[in-house]
Amino acid sequence: MRLWSLHPKYLDPQGLVALWRETLLAKAVLRGQTRGYTRHPQLERFKAHPHPRSAMNSYLAAVHAEATYRGYAFDRSKVGPVRAVQPIPVSAGQVAYEWLHLQSKLSVRSPAVLVQWSGVLTPACHPLFRPQPGPVASWERA
Repeated sequence: MRLWSLHPKYLDPQGLVALWRETLLAKAVLRGQTRGYTRHPQLERFKAHPHPRSAMNSYLAAVHAEATYRGYAFDRSKVGPVRAVQPIPVSAGQVAYEWLHLQSKLSVRSPAVLVQWSGVLTPACHPLFRPQPGPVASWERA
């Protein structure tokens, strides 16, 4: 499971579809609807949020918005109610790590998408996240 801190616009089609599915799984975990993935490190920052489910809905809404922009037909009813939520801090080190990780994936899977974003030095974060100074997250398997 990878819940990117990066804006979903950078993802190739396979990555965006995978993010949608993985976020729906994460949402099910937070709602107690599955027994798997309950200790997955990617969920730590959502579990630490004052309103974990609302944060997850907000995250999912941005993924849905990107999919809609691209002409995909993701089911909006799966997003749930979206409320204004406190942003989640993400370290600059984490964003840099994810950017390199995504570039590595794109180099194999979607070289044209990699070229499209090759001029980006500092990628935008997912709208739920706010960058701040710091290293790669402790839960990351770097």
